[in-house]
Order: sequence, then C-alpha cells, then structure tokens
Amino acid sequence: MALTLDDVRKVARLAQLELDASEENQTLSHLGNIFNLIDQMQAIDTTGVAPLMHPIAMMTEVSQRLRTDAVTETNNREANMANAPQAAEGYFLVPKVIE
Repeated sequence: MALTLDDVRKVARLAQLELDASEENQTLSHLGNIFNLIDQMQAIDTTGVAPLMHPIAMMTEVSQRLRTDAVTETNNREANMANAPQAAEGYFLVPKVIE
C-alpha cells in the first residue's frame, strides 16, 4: 500500500495533530516502512504451519501455567456494597467528574 502526503495529512487532521512539512515527510517515511514490513509479513507462505495460541509455550526455558477458566467465587454483591460510602440499586455512587 503506497501512502501519499495527502493520506498523512488526513490522518493527522483526524487525530487532531498539527504537523509541519518536515514532520509530514518523516511520518510518511515511518508509516511507509511499517506498511512495507506488513507487506513482507503477508507475503510469507504459512501453508502447513499450525497456528500458535500460546507461542510462549513453545519456549522450553519459559514455563507458563494456565489455569482453567472456572468460577471460584459466588456473587457477593451485598457484602461488596456494604463497604461502599454511597450505593443505590446495587450500584456504587461516585461524584460526577464530567460536565
């Protein structure tokens, strides 16, 4: 994918960034390098390669113990709400921070 300066300007505008001409050119170069790397990775033939869900498990020097995803605690809503300074209808009440 070839990027243009117009693409960089559009992304900068959407991100509300003010870039001067040298920053636009530098950003174009950096993004171009990133997209080139992505193109290289997509060009690799991975036919016959099994997907890895946990690649760290393939490393013999690192051991990662994965536990089963099981519920170990029951719903303690009443006990949790008892500690709240203010609560209503099962929810914590907090000060308004956004106008």
